[in-house]
Amino acid sequence: MIILQSRVASEWVDYNGHMNDAEYARVFSLAVEALMDHIGLDTSGRARHGYTIYTLETHLCYRREAHEGQPLGVELTLLDHDTKRLHVFFKLNDEAGNLLATSEQMLMGIDIDTARPAPFPSPVEEAISALPLAAPSTWPELANRTIAIRR
Repeated sequence: MIILQSRVASEWVDYNGHMNDAEYARVFSLAVEALMDHIGLDTSGRARHGYTIYTLETHLCYRREAHEGQPLGVELTLLDHDTKRLHVFFKLNDEAGNLLATSEQMLMGIDIDTARPAPFPSPVEEAISALPLAAPSTWPELANRTIAIRR
């Protein structure tokens, strides 16, 4: 599912003439915010439930350059979830569907008052359950990777 559409902002372009590596992380962060909005944790939802989401871990892979003004689309795949965590995989594509980058993330639900992990509020859990869940056999090829020097 497409969770975010954007364009490469001029301030995201570095001295190499393409999107700076840190800006890819920004786009994926914006995708997490869009996901939060989608599952009912927008500004009013966070206030109503006293609940938010933190990023615990992220693995970003760069595949192609993105350039100023270029349209971007972020596709979400839900890999797994439990009562307070989401394991998500994002694909950043250009307007032609070329893969620019991926980000695999572990997200944690947090009670705002205690700043501690807590189960998703019922309406949020229902929204999460409605997201398309990928079976492990259909996970994207770049999911579940480790960093290593292969010998």
